Amino acid sequence: MKRLWAPWRMDYILAPHDDECIFCEALKNEGNRYTLVREELAFVIMNTFPYNNGHIMVAPTRHTGDVADLSDEEMLSLSRLVKKSLKVLQDTLKPDAFNIGMNLGRVAGAGIEDHLHIHIVPRWNGDTNFMPVISDTKIVSQSLDETYRVLKEGFDKVKS
Repeated sequence: MKRLWAPWRMDYILAPHDDECIFCEALKNEGNRYTLVREELAFVIMNTFPYNNGHIMVAPTRHTGDVADLSDEEMLSLSRLVKKSLKVLQDTLKPDAFNIGMNLGRVAGAGIEDHLHIHIVPRWNGDTNFMPVISDTKIVSQSLDETYRVLKEGFDKVKS
């Protein structure tokens, strides 16, 4: 039997699971510890179940799952935050590459269909090894709290 310790998941396990949108909930809770930056039309939040260390998401502040529903100003705000996020990730975590994209609709892999968001996943040479391939296990090498601290400092330094 394999045991992987992930004590931070206990908060998720014990939390009430209603149908509230995680993005809208984060916006309501000003003290959300994983929101990295909030602007009028868009914001950046960490993925608390990351594919890789530093996995963040950029979302519009308005609740919508349809790209066609976004105004030009909202699209521009999302694009600017993606650009800013890449700068911060490059400066702080120094990845070799990125995966950037949206999953629109359940069939496309969207875990949250009703509030669109752009995933930014940092990648490093050698970050894929035998663990995900052989044992279907992904190792994230830094705690969420430490990653948040590093990224938050980075966002605070970078001008818009």
